[in-house]
Amino acid sequence: MSIFDLSGRVAVVTGGNGGIGLGIAQALAEAGGTVSIWGRNADKNAQAVASIASKGGKAEARVCDVTDAASVKAAMKATLDTFGRVDGCFANAGIGGGGRHAFIDRTEEDWRKMFATNLDGVFHVFQAAARHMTERAAGGDAFGRLVATSSLASLFGTARNEHYAATKSAINALVRALAVELARHGVTANAILPGWIKSDMTSGIMANDKFVANVMPRIPVRRFGEPSDFGGIAVYLMSKASSYHTADTILIDGGYTAF
Repeated sequence: MSIFDLSGRVAVVTGGNGGIGLGIAQALAEAGGTVSIWGRNADKNAQAVASIASKGGKAEARVCDVTDAASVKAAMKATLDTFGRVDGCFANAGIGGGGRHAFIDRTEEDWRKMFATNLDGVFHVFQAAARHMTERAAGGDAFGRLVATSSLASLFGTARNEHYAATKSAINALVRALAVELARHGVTANAILPGWIKSDMTSGIMANDKFVANVMPRIPVRRFGEPSDFGGIAVYLMSKASSYHTADTILIDGGYTAF
């Protein structure tokens, strides 16, 4: 059996119906895992499940709003009722800042909406997953993986995007704290920091020729990332291969931060 084999493992992927989340979900399923996709859009959820099933993967979907603790609890209960366990939780659901407003023009509503999804959503999902994982560990089955999607914005200054950057920096601190607290239960916690990736969230800015002309020369591999570029790291972090790897913030950026 491969050290990366995910047979018998169940993973939740929030925002798994598109972009990076779908890339992660597809790879987990291809490695033998069962995936529960949580997203707000039922149609997109169904399309994601169909795309995984078309390749022989095992997946289901739950309509879930991560900003709502009750919605998350219901999705977790339904997933556990169906599969009996959740081994990994990829807190990937998030919204972008768009760089539309200067900091001094930021509204309270803008600020709260960003934190409700990008940080409170991770709190809700990780808490539900960690509760199950620690209870399972107490019964002698110690294994859990918490993985959050952060951003390079957590490390570098991004003009007119301070609210987004703040949520992602908080995620980095959150996974480090959880890694220390939950290690005794066999649970690891890490964050993935994507660079410039093609997705619905970035489609607008990547259609801007000036942006592309400025950014592309700074990416050593000379291309923008694809959702599929996150499959390998997701399978690794979900598998036994990463048992001693925790509290990390892992850059997947084509070398952007090194150049």
